[in-house]
Amino acid sequence: MNRDTLTTYGWSLAVLLVFGLVWELVPGRLGVPAFVLPPPSHVWAEFLRLWAAERLLWHAGITAFEVVVGVVLGSLLGAVIGYALGMSPKVEAVLSPYLLALQIAPKVAFAPLFVMWLGYTIYPKILVAILIVFFPVLINVLSAMRTMDGDLINLARSFSATRWQVFRMVEFPTTLPPLFSGLRIASTLAVIGVVVGELVGGNMGLGYLLVFFEGQGNTAGVFGVIGALTLIGILAYYAVVLAEARVLHYLASAERSGS
Repeated sequence: MNRDTLTTYGWSLAVLLVFGLVWELVPGRLGVPAFVLPPPSHVWAEFLRLWAAERLLWHAGITAFEVVVGVVLGSLLGAVIGYALGMSPKVEAVLSPYLLALQIAPKVAFAPLFVMWLGYTIYPKILVAILIVFFPVLINVLSAMRTMDGDLINLARSFSATRWQVFRMVEFPTTLPPLFSGLRIASTLAVIGVVVGELVGGNMGLGYLLVFFEGQGNTAGVFGVIGALTLIGILAYYAVVLAEARVLHYLASAERSGS
């Protein structure tokens, strides 16, 4: 880790400390009641109570599981359809109006419908996450396929490469960076989809705790749950970043070895 990186991290930590100090001291001095905007010390104390008494870790595990499943399934579905449409412009022309209509429709509006169909289980939350994750991945993959360098494809075909070989050796490696860009966006949006599903019809998960504490007027508890949700989103995002670094580094190393 070089000096510039340490300096950047130091400034980021300083910003966090200043923000926390202002949040701790200023609202009280301005007469803002603690039940409206609790200071960080109250939020932390309530977070510890939730950990001990409200099974916060269990609820967070449920939400994290729904996020992971939603990201995996939604990304896989978006990538497969994106590649399929990219390889067949005629199919894309036929299906694009329906995909556009599904994209325009507000995804959160499907949550009550999924709850009516599947009940108060984890499946409605996962379905909402899949819907939200699906489109960023689809659009990124499809855009990459559309802008593919035709000379590379023609060069592969000149060596009598089959359609599968063209995809495996040219199209798929070339579209990996845009694919991971879509996955970065999808990993954070999945948290939103899962929480919306839990808010609409849940009896477990962090979204359920949000509704529960909101009904109690427990503002510190709401902030604590928001912090847990933020942590899940950060972990999901950096899991994608780590996978991207490993996959693209391996791909670049393999290309250098083969050249």
